Amino acid sequence: MKNRKPIAWITGASRGIGRGIAIELAKHGYDIAGSARAFDAANYTSGLGEVQRRVEELGAVFLPLRGDVAQLADHERMLGEVLKKFGQLDLLVNNAGVAPEQRLDVLETTPTSFDHVLSINLRGTFFLTQRIAAQMIAQQRQHPESRAQIVFVTSVSAYMASPSRAEYCLSKAGLSMAAAIFAERLAEFGINVYEVRPGIIKTDMTALVESKYDRLIGEGLIPQGRWGLPEDVGKAVVALVRGAFAYSTGMVVEVSGGMNIRKL
Repeated sequence: MKNRKPIAWITGASRGIGRGIAIELAKHGYDIAGSARAFDAANYTSGLGEVQRRVEELGAVFLPLRGDVAQLADHERMLGEVLKKFGQLDLLVNNAGVAPEQRLDVLETTPTSFDHVLSINLRGTFFLTQRIAAQMIAQQRQHPESRAQIVFVTSVSAYMASPSRAEYCLSKAGLSMAAAIFAERLAEFGINVYEVRPGIIKTDMTALVESKYDRLIGEGLIPQGRWGLPEDVGKAVVALVRGAFAYSTGMVVEVSGGMNIRKL
């Protein structure tokens, strides 16, 4: 294979953590495909268009993809667009995710909300990974010297219970196990799989509960004493995929300012 830049596909790349990951990977030599449910090609001030502008300012190529991870029919089309543009895919970052539209006590969780959250966060992501894994295996067989990788972005909610958003916690716990399962299954093909667990990150998703978390952070919830930022997660993804952890498939990295520390 001729020398070329590695290609990363980031789902949910239009804002928040996905945007932060796209920018950090672009800084470190990746060309980017970024997908989201909406894309306005004329808008370069927000959404995928804004991310495209930032990535291209860094000297990287950006391919915007309109598609819904929950819609399995979109997977093949989006992958086809990636391969048509770049010819290969080296990194899948499973970042797309949604919170419940309304926080309800677990005793009031609705089937509609449950199905919506899990269809994107878990079911869609699982089957997208299955499809991309097949592509990566085919690439490895054709080019044994290449090195494909997959990163799952989960959450501290994979193990921290929030009774007011049970469906979100269940989706992230399931996604954490999916990362482990794919790591075990794909190891024989030289495809490493990692899990990144963000804590409380300042994004659109957390904006509605900002005052609550400001208070909790002030009371000592996070040992490092501040909100996490999307670039904190992006830097963790970069650290994992640049090769320093090549013998650590299945590794879990928490980006939470120390929320994982058990203390008395």
